[in-house]
Amino acid sequence: MAKIYLAGGCFWGLEKYLQGIRGVTSTQVGYANGNTPHPSYEDVCYRNTGHAETVKVYYDPTVISLGFLLNLYFDAIDPTAVNRQGGDLGTQYRSGIYFTNPEDLPVIEKELTALQLKTVGIIAVEVKSLENFFPAEEYHQKYLDKNPGGYCHIGRSAFQKAASAVVDPAGIQLPDQQILKQSLSPEQYDVTQNHATEPPFKNEFWNHFEPGIYVDITTGEPLFASSDKFESGCGWPSFSKPIDPNVVKDKRDASHGMIRTEVLSRVGNAHLGHVFEDGPVKSGGLRYCINSASLRFISEADMEKEGYGYLTDQIK
Repeated sequence: MAKIYLAGGCFWGLEKYLQGIRGVTSTQVGYANGNTPHPSYEDVCYRNTGHAETVKVYYDPTVISLGFLLNLYFDAIDPTAVNRQGGDLGTQYRSGIYFTNPEDLPVIEKELTALQLKTVGIIAVEVKSLENFFPAEEYHQKYLDKNPGGYCHIGRSAFQKAASAVVDPAGIQLPDQQILKQSLSPEQYDVTQNHATEPPFKNEFWNHFEPGIYVDITTGEPLFASSDKFESGCGWPSFSKPIDPNVVKDKRDASHGMIRTEVLSRVGNAHLGHVFEDGPVKSGGLRYCINSASLRFISEADMEKEGYGYLTDQIK
């Protein structure tokens, strides 16, 4: 197992968030990079010890990369906040990434650089080698498991989103526009790049139910699983949810005299379709109405050879 130490506000919520991520094998909360040995919680809060409330994270690098783990961590914090997360104020609530393996530093710096490019404001996440770490008192360990209604500064919906994260965006890239024009059909290009809509009942996948996954036609990023596809009668492929909630983005769409929620792919930013709240109640009540032209289908039999074998459990 590999390990990394992550600070981001009250460690009760951060530990709960991190322990649910696929590939994280164990967690422990404690006090890191302070000035005094073996501090108590009261010392850290009231006696200026310089420690940060921190979660020690063991993870399996064959299941989740450090870069992917850090991106999920960034989703749980305000990376621009200085000595604060949520309503908690003080140096003990600073955000920080503390490493013990020097080879982790280039990965950390790369992910922080990418985060800065898409963030308004200066990133305030502290990056240092681990100087010390002292486990917190037992009642702090897995606090929200012991106290389900306890205080947490992280939104509850974030826990499920992180726990459902299975697609690592590292290595997925959007080709330039010239390559897209050459590789996509005119309809595929018009739908994905110009927000067009293909005709209902006259598209490739509206009534296709073979086991497999559907990926972004522009980047190959996995988007939907056949196990979540259903017949809605609308004439377009319909899914109850994405294969990973992080692979799609929602955007308000006021075109054509309607207010709708547009669905875009994460890496490719390709127009996929729209999401509506008239899907199967037992599956969450959503209907992702997606253009076939935005998708490429990969059958279950071909998933391993095309590099998607890690997702076969998603189509059962």
